[in-house]
Amino acid sequence: MIDLHTHTLFSDGELLPSELVRRAETIGYEAVALTDHADSSNLDWVVPRLAQVCRDLNLRWKIRAIPGIELTHVPPEMIALLAAKARSLGALIVLVHGETLVEPVPPGTNRKAIEAGVDILAHPGLITEEETGLAREKNVVLEISARKGHSLSNGHVARTALKFGTALVLNTDTHSPDDLTSRERASRVALGAGLAMDEFERMQQNARRFVARVA
Repeated sequence: MIDLHTHTLFSDGELLPSELVRRAETIGYEAVALTDHADSSNLDWVVPRLAQVCRDLNLRWKIRAIPGIELTHVPPEMIALLAAKARSLGALIVLVHGETLVEPVPPGTNRKAIEAGVDILAHPGLITEEETGLAREKNVVLEISARKGHSLSNGHVARTALKFGTALVLNTDTHSPDDLTSRERASRVALGAGLAMDEFERMQQNARRFVARVA
């Protein structure tokens, strides 16, 4: 299992980075990305700390820990600037908190995230066909979410992505220990979104290729 969207107590998660990574390792994860919520107020505090702990753990543990960030509820016009800043601070993966059905994310967030070329657009809600096609052109991956609430639009995201050949990944959006998932449970989330098992395997391959690229 590879999971590219998790949160520690550096934002609204419950675990220290080391504990989250260790728990993921013990249930069979190959890799996990630490992607705490950030905006312009805390970006320069969070990213260097995640980068440091990931360096420490990668020297000692088999699992691959990837430092990242999830830009969250920021003005859409700031996404490109903040994404570039996050990368300069050491983020190897940049997510944007997409236009989920269950939060008042600023309209235009999906579009600006895709135009900025972030790595993953998390829980993009009722993403349009135009945005989905643009994501394919920009190599922005769309997320199928295992998290309650955000998962409400999984079926729509899956159908639209398949129509345009846009890459997908399945992430947990972990905030607490129980959010980390087994491969079997993750496959059921994919099946619930209307995806076949070979498409679930393709999502894991997409995540594996990303890990190989940043390793």
